[in-house]
Amino acid sequence: MTDLLRVSNISVSYGRVEAVRNASLTIPKGGIVTVIGANGAGKTSLLNAIMGVLRSQGEILFDGRALGLRLVEERVSDGLCLVPERRELFSSMSVIDNLRLGAYRLGPSAIEGGLRDVFARFPRLNERQRQTASTLSGGERQMLAMGRALMARPQLLMLDEPSLGLAPLIVKEIFRIVVDLRKSGVSILLIEQNARAALQVADYGYVMELGEITMHGPTNELAGDDRVIASYLGVSRQ
Repeated sequence: MTDLLRVSNISVSYGRVEAVRNASLTIPKGGIVTVIGANGAGKTSLLNAIMGVLRSQGEILFDGRALGLRLVEERVSDGLCLVPERRELFSSMSVIDNLRLGAYRLGPSAIEGGLRDVFARFPRLNERQRQTASTLSGGERQMLAMGRALMARPQLLMLDEPSLGLAPLIVKEIFRIVVDLRKSGVSILLIEQNARAALQVADYGYVMELGEITMHGPTNELAGDDRVIASYLGVSRQ
């Protein structure tokens, strides 16, 4: 498969503190890739560097093009979108207005087409399109954050802890949607502490510890690795 995203030796620092150290990963077109690790491992900093929110050292190639100093807005136009951990919705605005903001660079016909697609994928948002975002449940807020990102028609959707704080049934629904997105041609980079769920839906995985990529491989191999089992899956082999 052709690589959509190639990250080579990325490092991110907060002053003298190095949050990410020489991290490298690739996302193939049409693939789901996950990065798992404990809280504070550097996963969010890695995403923010790819998105251009944080300055970084190293090289990021997206669809064969070096992103370099391209602004966040330009990376969105290139086809790269991030759903942050805190979702960052406009709480006082309606569901439909939050969605429209995700496609503010597109024309009216594209916006209307995007709304139809999002409402077909997230029927609950269609039912609640006139409600303010502040009235939604946690799962509905996550769906709205994902829907808003999809309005920009991304090639690569990056999800930062999409299962955080959600009930198990909602988590299952969110990951089902992730798998369906791949079927529609969207590639996924999934950052998760819920390693078990992430390894079940992704094709390839990376383990991040203390700012470094320490392991990587097909997810079925990682799920069977003794170290991953003991550290991230909550069980140990006898």
